[in-house]
Amino acid sequence: MTGNTGPVIVPGAVFGVVGALAAFPLRLAAREVERRHAELRRGVTRRTSHVVIGRTLLAKATKAGDVEIERRAKAEREAGRALVSENGFLRLLGLMKAPDASSLSRQSLIDQSRLSGSDLDMLSLFDAFEHDAEPYSFRDLILARKYAGLIASGATWGAIARSVHRSGPVASLTAKSLNLGSQHGRPDAIYLDEGRSELDGQLLFDLGSPEDDTLEELFAEAEMAEEEGRRDDAAVLYQRCLAIDPKDAIAAFNRANCLRGAGRVAEAAHDYARAIKLDPGFVEAWFNLAGLMSDEGKIASARRHLQKAMALDKTYADPVFNLARLEFDAGSLLEARRLWARYLELDADSEWARLAQKGVQFVDLHMARTAG
Repeated sequence: MTGNTGPVIVPGAVFGVVGALAAFPLRLAAREVERRHAELRRGVTRRTSHVVIGRTLLAKATKAGDVEIERRAKAEREAGRALVSENGFLRLLGLMKAPDASSLSRQSLIDQSRLSGSDLDMLSLFDAFEHDAEPYSFRDLILARKYAGLIASGATWGAIARSVHRSGPVASLTAKSLNLGSQHGRPDAIYLDEGRSELDGQLLFDLGSPEDDTLEELFAEAEMAEEEGRRDDAAVLYQRCLAIDPKDAIAAFNRANCLRGAGRVAEAAHDYARAIKLDPGFVEAWFNLAGLMSDEGKIASARRHLQKAMALDKTYADPVFNLARLEFDAGSLLEARRLWARYLELDADSEWARLAQKGVQFVDLHMARTAG
């Protein structure tokens, strides 16, 4: 079998980038995706169909950070989103040729290399093979066997992935001996040719600019501040991102969340509205703005925003539940019951589902007593 010509971007697809891209500036990637009538955004929303994993995600990650990356990848797969490596993304855009001579299935590679399925998937996601997905090549099998040996010696997939891109194309490693750095005092490094030289240097597409680098660094710093609960700091950083790229709906949405958490309600409402203006289909922004309006006692506005979120995404259960609660509080019991019943069609097992079931039972009991 000859190499795949590679899949193509389907019009209407929504790509979300997690971690900065090492090989390609997001600004140029977004332009290429838009030319194919699809969308590219930082982060992941309910509309996201494909998640592109940036290789810089590994740059500062510790062993615990690698575990978090694994958890995130697993969660995105379970949510039904397709995960795409940087090289896979470049191939989708037609900016990198698909390698030739691919014929091995994922399971065949696992069986012949004794590399675990989870390690294979993570190494593929960070482009440690010639191919980013099956079918794999014979060179990929050679690499898989080398990686399995390194892992048996105590290496992790993260340490391998961080090392292999420092010497150019990964296929060039098939003819070289790889050794775990613990033998040479560097546990996170992989060495070539019996340890005489450490993998060094980085192969990047020289298509960026200082502005691209600054924006990616700022966005990553803002996300970290947000995760650490430093909401005011994160809001400032997201604002700096928006000053560089005023069309970034995700940055506006994230800033709104930080401002809301910091109690800066008016500013949060402004940035939710900004995110919606930039991306009218941003269902989470409609939903969060509805929550803000509800907290402020602006029930009519909250109702409209929840109805909009429901219209945009008919499988999104949260706005259905919240609208049911608003209708119940307003005394519209039959409408509340209808919405709770709809919620149970979307979510039958969670704690919220149990509350919805109780709501249905309460309305039924109330109506029976009234009829009696």
